[in-house]
Amino acid sequence: MQEVAISIGDPNGIGIEIALKAHSIITQLVKPIYCINEHILQQASHLLNIPIPRDFEIYPTKGTLCIQPGKVDKLAGQYSYDSFMDAINIAKTTKALCTLPINKESWAKANIKYKGHTEVLRDVFQQHAIMMLGCEELYVALFTEHIPISQVAQNIKQEKLVKFFLDFYHDSKFDKIGVLGLNPHAGDCGVIGQEEITQIIPAINQANQILKQDIFYGPLVADVAFLSNRVLIAMYHDQGLGPLKTLYFDKSINVSLNLPILRTSVDHGTAFDIAYQNKAKITSYIEAIKFIDKNFKK
Repeated sequence: MQEVAISIGDPNGIGIEIALKAHSIITQLVKPIYCINEHILQQASHLLNIPIPRDFEIYPTKGTLCIQPGKVDKLAGQYSYDSFMDAINIAKTTKALCTLPINKESWAKANIKYKGHTEVLRDVFQQHAIMMLGCEELYVALFTEHIPISQVAQNIKQEKLVKFFLDFYHDSKFDKIGVLGLNPHAGDCGVIGQEEITQIIPAINQANQILKQDIFYGPLVADVAFLSNRVLIAMYHDQGLGPLKTLYFDKSINVSLNLPILRTSVDHGTAFDIAYQNKAKITSYIEAIKFIDKNFKK
């Protein structure tokens, strides 16, 4: 059975609840190793009134704190980061990693220089991890991610797009991939913007020429593309994730491609508003584990 390192996420959020609730289900598919120590696990179990399963295998990430449900806290931020780093080290051997949600503000309070998981993975493996989110019905890859909208257009460059397209294709193996335009109406032939004409279309053509087949198509008008396409590349974060989460919030997952390990994650945050109220849904986490199981059985 495939071993999977699990980073526990922010202890003040819903991560530990999800891990405890879903354990009996995911252990039918994989062997999880949870990066959390006994002290914090016992606190969470008590607060949630959920017993710790006997076969709940832990890797004792160091650190101590008092769980404060729903609170932004630097100690919790640091612990979630340390759990993630332990999980990465385990995954270098197991080749599989699943992450539960962190809180970016808590990371900032802990003076962690990264904004999220993907940036850490890029540094550790020295490869450009690609962020893809979705489910069998719809997958969306993000060309730019956690940058201000004001910086998106200046990053839409043909050379960068071509490399992204090729990396995404080689790791995902999707045979038809739609590319969204940047501007409204995909630029309307240059009337509402030039990026489609000067950067995106040349990148699509160049990538297809390199692959010697028509894998990429577009640029597509973003306000209708989600109705009839299964795999899309979005130019920026909310362009892709707004429609995806509206359609498939509960079952959507996050996948990091173009790495020597397979990393999946839930496609939601720490949900501080319902932390330790036994209201957290486990669907996305189960789907993230199923994705790992399916890929290692290929």
